[in-house]
Amino acid sequence: MARRRRRSPDPLVALVRRALAEDRVGRDRTTRALLPGPVPAEGTVVAQAPGVLSGMRAARLGARELGLAVARAARDGDRVRPGTVVLVLRGDARRLLAGERTLLNLLMHASGVATATARAVRASRPSRPRLEVLATRKTLPGLRDLEKAAVVHGGGRPHRRDLSDAVLVKNNHLAVVGLEPAIARLRRAAARLGPIEVEVRTAAEAVRAVRAGADALLIDNASPPVARRIVGALTDAGLRRGVRIELSGGLSPGTLPQYRRVGADAVSLGALTHSAPALPFHLRLRPLPR
Repeated sequence: MARRRRRSPDPLVALVRRALAEDRVGRDRTTRALLPGPVPAEGTVVAQAPGVLSGMRAARLGARELGLAVARAARDGDRVRPGTVVLVLRGDARRLLAGERTLLNLLMHASGVATATARAVRASRPSRPRLEVLATRKTLPGLRDLEKAAVVHGGGRPHRRDLSDAVLVKNNHLAVVGLEPAIARLRRAAARLGPIEVEVRTAAEAVRAVRAGADALLIDNASPPVARRIVGALTDAGLRRGVRIELSGGLSPGTLPQYRRVGADAVSLGALTHSAPALPFHLRLRPLPR
């Protein structure tokens, strides 16, 4: 008899459970003293600033863990403005009060990432070729899946989730192995590993990497003129076609317009996940008739 494959646990469920446990929602000293018994109530979550909504799946999972019913919910990726109702929960007031901060934290952080991503996507246009906006692995510990989903809700792409996702040869790899030997080793296992991307900083490195067999280049920490020269060197050498070029290092929504005419295919921004300001929400609570 064939063995049934074990389903991998949902990382977002684990995240929500950890967040609720961190705030010790079952030991809310204030609420337990004020409300010794259940009180039917409704909690309405309202946006306080304009932006792009994200984190709704995490909020729904949190509500389920708290034993609350979702009466109304907006969708991830929706545009919100001050006063927009994004979530209505019903259940015991004690559970609403205990879980309020955790649910709002998840929504605020995820929506902040989605809003920053949407700003970056706007700043990247118009460009030829069209610049894709990518996330990086520069995520807050434990929040990667929440943040990567938020990037998608803001119109970007999650890029590599983790080290097992794709091959990216960084400068520190090259410091140990060397550029041509590294690519040669990877090419021997190319069918198993997939496309090979190599980090470069100069036009000479870019030309060497593509001639050695790189499928994609990551141009790191280059000013717009330097990045343009690197792309131009590949074009002049007849190596640009079929090679995907990504820009990274110190980019932000504010600096992206300077890179639109460099000739790259994508930009990756760590700031989307590690530095996005939270989008504020608050919860209004009202008791319901018994």
